[in-house]
Order: sequence, then C-alpha cells, then structure tokens
Amino acid sequence: MAKFSEGMNYAPKGKPNPVVAKGEFKFAAVALDHGHINGMCNGLIEAGAEIKYVYDRDPAKMDAFAKSFPGVIKARCEDEVLADPEVKLIAGAAVPNVRCALGLRAMSAGKDYFTDKTPLTSLDQLAAAKAKTAETGRKYMVYYSERLHSEGAIYAGQLIKEGAIGKVVQVLGLGPHRLGAPARPGWFFVKEQYGGILCDIGSHQIEQFLFYAGVEDARVVSSQVGNFNNPEYPELEDFGDATLVADNGATNYFRVDWFTPDGLSNWGDGRTFILGTEGFIEQRKIMNIGAGDGGDHIYLANQREETHYKVTGQVGHPFFGQLILDCINRTENAMTQAHAFKAAELCVRAQMQAIKIK
Repeated sequence: MAKFSEGMNYAPKGKPNPVVAKGEFKFAAVALDHGHINGMCNGLIEAGAEIKYVYDRDPAKMDAFAKSFPGVIKARCEDEVLADPEVKLIAGAAVPNVRCALGLRAMSAGKDYFTDKTPLTSLDQLAAAKAKTAETGRKYMVYYSERLHSEGAIYAGQLIKEGAIGKVVQVLGLGPHRLGAPARPGWFFVKEQYGGILCDIGSHQIEQFLFYAGVEDARVVSSQVGNFNNPEYPELEDFGDATLVADNGATNYFRVDWFTPDGLSNWGDGRTFILGTEGFIEQRKIMNIGAGDGGDHIYLANQREETHYKVTGQVGHPFFGQLILDCINRTENAMTQAHAFKAAELCVRAQMQAIKIK
C-alpha cells in the first residue's frame, strides 16, 4: 500500500523556498485532530516560517507532532500560544465544527488564522468569521490542499491564466477517497462534527471551480448525498455530488465518495477536467492509474497542440510563501478573503440543500 493510503495523512513535501529570513515569521500549530496539519506546517516551513509552539489537549498527539517537527515547544495550554506576541499565525486542524471557534479566538488575540478545510460547517459560523475578520483585520485562510498543495493543480491554473484553453466553461471534479474506517477518529462519523461529505471533501471541489473559472459568486442548482455501503455508521455519507452555476455562466459538477478500493495504490484517483472555449485540461493529481509514475500529470489539448506534462518538482507550492508575505504586508496575493469565504459558503449550502438518496 502506498505511503499515503488515507487522504487524512496526505502531507506533501517540496523544496525549501524561503520568502523570509530565519526567525522573521513564527507560527504555532493548535488542534491536531486531522493529519492535514502536517502538510500545512510542511508548506509554511518550506516557505521560511518557523514553528514555535504546538498545542493539543491530547499529549500523545503533541509528542508525535514534536517527533516530526524537532525543536517545537509543547505548550501547556492554548492561552500560552495566543498570548505570545512572536506568534503571527495559528495553523489549526480541529474537528470541523469547532474550526471556526478556534479561528475566532486566534483573531481576537491578534493572530492570523490558517485552518484545514472545511473551514466551518454552518452559515452562522460563516457570519461570525466574517464579522471577526472585519473587526480585527486578521486573516481566516484555508488549506484547500487539493489545489494549493498539488503541483499539477497549480500548473493547470497557470495554463488557464495564460489563455491556453480560452474562457473556462465547465469544471468537472472527481474526489474519491479511501475510507480506512478503523483508523478514523470518532468525530469522523458524527455528521454534526464533520459537516457532511459535501461540506467536508466537497469544499476542495468547489474552491477549485471558483478559482479555475474566475468565479466571484455561484448558486447550488442541485446536490445529493447517500450512505450506500456503511450501515454501521448511520451518520456517515459515503457518496455525494452537486451541480453549481456561476455568476459568469460557468458550470460545475463534482462527485466525492469514500469508495477507493483497497487494490488502488493510493488513497484516491482524484481528477479534474476543465473545459474551455479553446481547449481542455485534465489533471491526474495523485496518481496515473496503472502506470506507477505518480501524480501531477496534466493533459492539455487546444487549437495548437495536444500535450502531456509531468510537473512533479517543477512548479512548487507558491501559496505558502504568498500567505506568509500577505500576513506581513497585509496583502491578498495567496488567496482573497472573499474567495476563501465564498468556497466555504457554497459547500455549506450544497450540504444544506442535499437530497438524501440512500
């Protein structure tokens, strides 16, 4: 089985590309409920940030984290981290329904906040996060890793920006994941806590649609969820899909599921298909099934050519350096706050509107 047999442990590592001097930008990791915290911290450290503290209510989680990030201080409590003026950013991967509460505390303490996806699970939480960013001027940024920590996804964005496929007409996303139920924490199976499949892993798909199609607003046309194969976990949704239409006319269909079979060498054959007026792009993000040559494959066809790119190690992950500089300079080059919140809003709305089909 591949190293990242479950997506919850996906923590890419790239080449160091620091944008700040040593010690210039310090951050802390608070709440280690999801393994994505490791990828978040890897990205920040590669971009030159220095991790000062880690805190979680579970000492065993802190111990394991400290082995991966030597030199980090195991804080005695959350308040110790929030009170330290050296800490500029709080990175957190709390249980989804309390991610917003952690963000509110971080921003109230004068810190920027960087949370795992999904960043929140209700419209009330969204309203509170928006109010707090307006009040404090702090950032509430989100680790939409399927785009931000994928060189293939980043390169696809560059091709679109260069006009390689014209105007984007539709984004079709497939986000299968391996369930690995025995290794999952209890909250993973409680809908109030994880938010539902469209709110959780569907957030990746909606964010990519907004980004690739240049969307500022969209509406959920239809959405549906089901539990087809896991009756022992009655609140789990193992399948979901949705259709969206954007303010600029672009459309989106995505499917997310927990049906990756054990015979697959990785946690999910994630793909994105982007149709433009002058061509199309296919991303094979995590793997190229049957080929054994990893992920980051981009297939492009337009009016001039058909091309296959393998971009592993060639593009990097610029989001993290941009985020650090945005926190220092109060700019919005990594991601606008409006974009982060719109993706969050739409995944919550897709979940709220979903018809239960099974």
